[in-house]
Amino acid sequence: MNILGIDIGGTFTDFVLLRDGHVRIYKTLSTPDDPARALIQGVDVLGAPDAVVHGTTVATNALLERRGAATALITTRGFGDVLTIGRGNRPSLYDLNVTRPDPPVPDAWRFELVERTLADGSVLTPLSDDELKRLVAWIETQPIESVAVCLLHSYVNSLHEERVVAALNQAARAARRTLFISASHRVLPEPREYERTSTTVVNAYVSPILGRYLDRLGPALTDRGVQSIRIMASDGGSMGLVTARELAARATLSGPAGGIVGAWTVARRAGFSRIISFDMGGTSTDVALVDGALPRTSESHVGGLPVRLPALDIHTVGAGGGSIARVDAGGALRVGPQSAGADPGPACYGKGTLPTVTDANLLLGRLQADHFLGGQMRLDVERAHTVFMALAHDLFGTRNPGDERRAALGVVRVANALMERAIRAISVERGEDPRDCALVAFGGAGPLHAAYLADALGIRTVLVPRYPGVLSALGMIAADVTRESARALLTTLDALDAETLAAHIAALADEALAALAADGEDPNGCHIECVLDLRYVGQSYELPTPLERGWETAPAPLADLAERFHALHERRYGHAMRERRIEAVTLRVRAVSPRSALDLAPEELPPRTTPLMPRARVQATLTGDTAMLEPTPLYERDDLRPGDTIYGPAIIVQFDATTIAPPGWRVTVDADLNLLMTPLSPQPSPTAAPPA
Repeated sequence: MNILGIDIGGTFTDFVLLRDGHVRIYKTLSTPDDPARALIQGVDVLGAPDAVVHGTTVATNALLERRGAATALITTRGFGDVLTIGRGNRPSLYDLNVTRPDPPVPDAWRFELVERTLADGSVLTPLSDDELKRLVAWIETQPIESVAVCLLHSYVNSLHEERVVAALNQAARAARRTLFISASHRVLPEPREYERTSTTVVNAYVSPILGRYLDRLGPALTDRGVQSIRIMASDGGSMGLVTARELAARATLSGPAGGIVGAWTVARRAGFSRIISFDMGGTSTDVALVDGALPRTSESHVGGLPVRLPALDIHTVGAGGGSIARVDAGGALRVGPQSAGADPGPACYGKGTLPTVTDANLLLGRLQADHFLGGQMRLDVERAHTVFMALAHDLFGTRNPGDERRAALGVVRVANALMERAIRAISVERGEDPRDCALVAFGGAGPLHAAYLADALGIRTVLVPRYPGVLSALGMIAADVTRESARALLTTLDALDAETLAAHIAALADEALAALAADGEDPNGCHIECVLDLRYVGQSYELPTPLERGWETAPAPLADLAERFHALHERRYGHAMRERRIEAVTLRVRAVSPRSALDLAPEELPPRTTPLMPRARVQATLTGDTAMLEPTPLYERDDLRPGDTIYGPAIIVQFDATTIAPPGWRVTVDADLNLLMTPLSPQPSPTAAPPA
């Protein structure tokens, strides 16, 4: 089967076509006004495949830009302001002008029902027919297209929510009105009112938008012969169109999830089991630590709102190739989070008027104007020079020759510091040592900066995949099809017996498998993964603790689970409280329809008849402490063969990315044509010849 992975990013749309084990790639500028336009263009260039796996920013952008569907919130009396109140977190302790993002549902579209279910599932105030009639009459007067239903404690007893959904559906059919309904007992049957309300609202807010996008895209692809369409989900799996329309909130981290799957796939083939994925694109950088398995979480934030759905544990900073550099009111140099995006893009793309990280790399010679996108898109050096001279004047107050390169070096240093801080957040701040990991660098700009970050963090190996600029799209091809179901338990572990737990798992597995079947997957080919969110009694946060396969046959299965939780807690927080009782908060069951491992045919390379030599020597500065340009070898990646070795300083160019090997670094090519960069120890002096 021919499969096409498509990742729509903020600047470029990336394509990877896997046909009979052979990879073909393509990149084109994104079309923010209509993302499908760039997508269809790429399909027409590459030829229609049998199947498409698509990472989309449609749901994400709708939430970030507050351009979702007109959404109403139906909740219990007294809880209409949950979205506005939120949590008392203070992410910026010293910011005196903190403002919360506007909630997706305005005050006028929040409806409070007179009803009340208690935490144990008993009903304190029944939901009357008169209340339902009052709700329906109100809905009929509102110009809305989507409804989020989130009643108090519906994760324990969903009867009231089910009645509300039935009444709304009946009223919509009678009025011949299309009304998308998102109910919390279906979206997130878990405690914590704010997170449950927020996630249900987000789903209601973005699902009609993604649904309309898929309604336009689906026929365009099927008309071209595409037989199967899947959407990349935030948890590192993919989903069919039925699930994507019902649970669009699962796609809010669609593209970054594909990148981690791709990095993990390539790293395992190369023999690495512990990696930090470093995905630097046009608008942001995404990092994650993978230790033997993809890092999953149910805690993510998008657009200032918690989305408590399964997702990969990704940390994002607003530092990408298109991040805009500026001097703030205090005279300090700032980079991002604002981005030039795809339109107008960096100044060197020909339309932008503000300095960006990409322009800085061009002025430093790290990007070469004639080698961008394989020479298909020539970068405008003069335009980059102009915008950086203005930035240099703001920084230094002078207009001397070379000031623009000094400013460019400063911009790259600031961007590197932001990305280094992000990597420390997912490693050092969690008790993990980044020096034990390989840094997998990808995205259009990742290989430009990877060696400098590795040097700052003490990382000894940088892996640059064969196709780093489109790795997220490759990861989408490798992604399994997944669906998760959850159930709140809220009981101590010693009060839970193995038979009851097994019954809960069986019920949730049936639910998840039925959802996969609705997406066209064969349930007989699926397997089940189980996780319990556990905490010590009295804690307000949980740790996901996996249930190993065959757990029920162990002599003391729940005792084994408790010991696993103690070990996880000690690793994360430095201590365990084995005398404290453990509480089981939520059971999560994940159904997985696996995709076969990427079977990549070896590239047919002509034998080398002459020694590897650089294609040219170009003017560049690859050190971190000077802006002076020096002659630097430039290599074409297509010239490289397994076993080749290059010593820095060197620039390696290819269609989808540029890799920088600073002085003191060695690059070797492995059997899959990945680049493995390692620092020399001890490093030779800049004038010393490379070892023979």
